[in-house]
Formats: sequence, structure tokens, C-alpha cells
Amino acid sequence: MTEGKVRVGVVGQGAWGAALALHCARQGHDVVAWHRDATQARAREVADSLRVGGELFAKPNGIRVTSDLAECGRADFVVVALPASAWHEVVPALEAKVLISATKGLEKTSGMTPLQYAHERLGRSLDSLCVISGPSFAADLARGTPVSLAAGSTSNAIAQKVAMVLSGKTLRVYTSEDPRGVELGGILKNVVAIAVGISDGLSYGPSTKAALITRGLAEITRIATALGAKQQTLYGLSGLGDLVMTSTDDQSRNRTVGLRLGRGESLVDIVNSLGATAEGVSSAPLVERLARDNNIEAPIVSGVVQVIQGVLSPKELAAALMARPLRSEF
Repeated sequence: MTEGKVRVGVVGQGAWGAALALHCARQGHDVVAWHRDATQARAREVADSLRVGGELFAKPNGIRVTSDLAECGRADFVVVALPASAWHEVVPALEAKVLISATKGLEKTSGMTPLQYAHERLGRSLDSLCVISGPSFAADLARGTPVSLAAGSTSNAIAQKVAMVLSGKTLRVYTSEDPRGVELGGILKNVVAIAVGISDGLSYGPSTKAALITRGLAEITRIATALGAKQQTLYGLSGLGDLVMTSTDDQSRNRTVGLRLGRGESLVDIVNSLGATAEGVSSAPLVERLARDNNIEAPIVSGVVQVIQGVLSPKELAAALMARPLRSEF
């Protein structure tokens, strides 16, 4: 189901980057995986297995691990699987004709989505950019569990090429000409997942969870469409699909942050012990600012920000949301 053997660079070897490298090599592609730490890169290069989260998987022959960013950046297709905070440092060094974002956060210096940042601040052509997003845990992709994603680009031809390169027996990639919607669905759902986690941490039960997910989707859709996304995209894999998964499964780092906040732990302790980036924590204040600047009502986002900043306790967040003025649902 691929368009033939190509060279794929994967920038970042956290769980998601490692899973993508593993999957691409299984597809028969030549994979160059970049790890920031040279010692770690050498160790992974000689190892016969690849770690994805807490599991080890046999490493296909087609993977090379390097700390040379330029080497990785010269691949035909380069996937950036890094936190949004690293884009300003890493992406300018990448020369690939097609740059694929696997990042679900806002670039912190600008408040832009990763593709928006690459285009407006780094001068990349929009038609050379693509985003992949959807309900997908790294471990599921690595284990070969059936997974579906959306590939969004302003160029349908590029979206199709990315879909052909990545799709296989265990990964189905749909195309979209709404990269803004695909990006924002993956970014905004992280904040809602923190709110749902807080609710579960408070033991509020399934009724509260369902309401938060539903109203969270409405909030995500308001924000994303105001910023140029298509409403339909938010009801697809990268919106509703990813929101449901991230809000309900304990593999989700953002949900975990919320759970632990709801149980009374401090954010500092949670972040220090998490061992990985929960993009919703850093994205929430940026999303709130975007909503405020565009006069968009976003009570769940605002409430999560106030809990993160210590202005509200988790129980006070619930009370504040329930005390809002009554209104029509739609």
C-alpha cells in the first residue's frame, strides 16, 4: 500500500517517534531516526531492539539511529515527533522536501500551530507541509494494533503521498485538505483531556465525563473554526476520535495529569514524575489566549488554566462550570 521504498527521517525518539520509526521500517522504508543525545543514539544504533514506552520490539534492519540532525533532515520525508517547544531549535536544520508534523502542541514563542510556525516564521512552503494526527497510542502502533490517522496538507497530492508512505496492514491513513483542523483537533483535545482527568480524579463518574467530552468537543470546534479549521474535520479522527481516546484511557499523559490533579497532587510533582511531555499543560494558557484574542467562549480551557496556575482547586473548577448562566445547547 506504499508508493515504494523511500527514505524517511524521524526526528525525536520518544515513544511516538520510536513507534513511527519502527512502523516505517516494517513498511520496507529506509529510516534515519534522530536522537538528541549522542550516547543514546549510539546505544540505540547497535541494539537489536527498540524501546517504545516500556516495551521492547525487535529492530528491523532498515533503521539507522543517529545524533546527526542534518543527516536525518535530508530524507525524502521527515516526521517531526517532538514537543512543540523544540520546533524553533530543530526544524530550521531540516532540508526535507516534505515535512510531516506529529506534534500536538502550540509553539510557545508564537502561539502558532507547528505548521503555521514552519510556514510563517521559517519560510516553508505550505504545500511542503503535512500533519498526521488521530487516535493513536505509540504502543498500539508498535504492537501492530489496527490504527487510523488523518494526514492533512493544503496540497492533496502531498497528503496522498504521506498516506501512501505510512499506510500498511496495521495503519490506515486518510487524507485531508484541512491541515489547520487536523492540527488543532490534536492540540485542543489535550486540554479537554486534562479536564476529564480532573473529573475522574474527583470520582465524579461517567455522567460528568460524558458531559465534559461533549461540551469539550463543542469548545474545540468553536475555537478551531474561528481559527480557520473546517467544522467537519473536528468530528473526524483528529478531533472527536482523538478526544475520546485521550480523555478515557489511562495511557494518556494529559488525562493522567488531570487524574492526579483531581486526587490532590501538585502540578510540579506530577510533571517532574511523569517522564514525558504532556502537551496540554503548556498549550492550555496559549489556547486560552487565542480564545480570548478572538472573543471565543472557552470555559473548560479557562478552568483548566486556572487549576494549573493554582487559582482554582479541582472542586472549585467543577462548581464554576456548573454555575455558568443557562443557555441553548446549540
